[in-house]
Amino acid sequence: MSANRNRVRIIAGRYRRRLLSFPDADGLRPTPDRVRETLFNWLGQELDGLRCLDLFAGSGALGFEAASRGARRVVMVEKAKAPLMALKANRQELGANEIDVVAMDSLMYLKNCREQFDLILLDPPFDADLLPVLLPKVRPYLAENGALYIEGRSLPELDDWQVERQGKAGVVHYALLRAKTDITPI
Repeated sequence: MSANRNRVRIIAGRYRRRLLSFPDADGLRPTPDRVRETLFNWLGQELDGLRCLDLFAGSGALGFEAASRGARRVVMVEKAKAPLMALKANRQELGANEIDVVAMDSLMYLKNCREQFDLILLDPPFDADLLPVLLPKVRPYLAENGALYIEGRSLPELDDWQVERQGKAGVVHYALLRAKTDITPI
């Protein structure tokens, strides 16, 4: 593990400036600081009392940032063994009891999930092109007025979603979405 390359810094909140280590793993690419800062500026900095789902947790950059900024509950889902072990170790090191780390495939987690979330963080493996498949699957788990953050090499069709904000940093495209509620019957 490279001392600098495999570390992510929490930007703000209770765990601010803490560095978290993560392993080398195929497809593991943490959300860059600049993009995370933009996302949390869009969300209003504080996430006090929110329930968050980080569906492809990977390094945990997004989920740990949400917890640091006051989220009441953060569920991090990861199936790969090395990143999963790092998530658990980082959770313990921070004493972040508001975080639940779930060892499971993300689609299987959704099939078994019985709760809704105020914020869903959806950053699947960069080259997997899973966003078109996942967007309709996550909608039932988004609480009323909840927000969905997506990130990928490109953004899919977003016809069923209200795009609140979107951006691009290098090859990373990202957007903050809300479910459309004004769908007019034919």
